[in-house]
Amino acid sequence: MSIRLLAEKDLATVLEDAKFGFGWAITLTDPSGHSDESLVGQSNDISQVIDPETGQLVSGRAAHVTLRISSLTAAGFSDLPRSVSGNSLPWVVKFQDINGNDHTFRVRQSDPDRALGVVRLTLEAYAQ
Repeated sequence: MSIRLLAEKDLATVLEDAKFGFGWAITLTDPSGHSDESLVGQSNDISQVIDPETGQLVSGRAAHVTLRISSLTAAGFSDLPRSVSGNSLPWVVKFQDINGNDHTFRVRQSDPDRALGVVRLTLEAYAQ
């Protein structure tokens, strides 16, 4: 087995292990309304960002999730999540923080790594 195939297979443990690892329950909904609540990936939602003009830490919100592409395909998503412009319905991501509070986001940017088999989604807060 090639190292790339082995690395993608290892994502089941490294990325999606919710019992012993960093895996976290994530709900993804595409613009057509297809949704899956059983996805597991890695998420973060932090409140300090770096101001690009000054290089200083400022209050803000930086949220991301990383999901395994093979899990998205298995869940019935025919496309990778991406930013949607205009008045179109967005890709929506939901997850809870460590205290059980629900948070809803829309995909602002999608960065797939097709060599490893993951997609990292940069998120922004979203009110439905």
